[in-house]
Amino acid sequence: MTKLTVVEMKLLAREPGSMFTIVLPLFILVIFGSSISPGDTVLLPMTLAIAVALVGLYLLPTTLATYRERGILRRLSTTPVRPRNMLIVQLLLQLVLALTACALLLAVAGTVLGAHLPTRVVPVVVAFALGTAAMFAIGLLIAAVAPNGRTANGVGVLLYFPMAFLAGLIQPADKMPVILAGIGEFTPLGAFRQTLQDVWAGASPSPLLLGAMAAYAVIISVAAAKFFRWE
Repeated sequence: MTKLTVVEMKLLAREPGSMFTIVLPLFILVIFGSSISPGDTVLLPMTLAIAVALVGLYLLPTTLATYRERGILRRLSTTPVRPRNMLIVQLLLQLVLALTACALLLAVAGTVLGAHLPTRVVPVVVAFALGTAAMFAIGLLIAAVAPNGRTANGVGVLLYFPMAFLAGLIQPADKMPVILAGIGEFTPLGAFRQTLQDVWAGASPSPLLLGAMAAYAVIISVAAAKFFRWE
C-alpha cells in the first residue's frame, strides 16, 4: 500500500492537470484580489470552491476512468494490490491535492493580499468537508459511467461550467435572477460556495445547505458504487 501510494503520488505530480487545478484558482485570486477590500468575504471562498471543484469534477474522474480504460484496475485484481486499494489511494491523493491548492490560496490571501480569514475553525472544517465530499462523489459517479478517460474529462468539463454558473462562481449570485440564484444555491457547488461565504462572514452555516451537501455526498456516492466497474 505504501509503495502504491508513492508511485501514484509521483504520477499525480507529473500530471499537467494537477498544476492546472492549483494555478487557475490562484490566478483568479491574485488578479481579482488586488481590487478587493481587506474585509472581503466573497473572493477567497469562491476560489476555494473552484479549486475543490476542479479536482473533483475534472482530475479525479479522468484519472480513474483512464486507469480502467487501460486495464490497470483489471490487472491489479490478479495481484496482492487489489483495485480497491488503488481507489482508496487515488481518493486520498486527490484530497491532498485539493487541500494543497486551498492551503496555497489561504497563504497568499492572508499574507500577500491581506484578505479576511475566519476565526471559527470548526464551521470552516465542516463546510469544507461536506462540500469536498459532494464534489468528489460527483467525480466518482462520472468515473463510474464514463467509458474512457477522454469521456470522463469531457463530462467533467461540461458539468463544471453550468454548475459554476448556477453557484455564482462566474457571475455573482446577487446579479442573477432571484429564481435562478435560489436554484443555484441548492446545487452541490452552490451550497458549497454559499456555506463557505457564510462562515467567512462570521455567520453560522445554514443547516439546510449543510444537509443538502451531505445528502448529495451520500446519494451520489451510493450511485457511483452501484455503477462502478473495474474493467
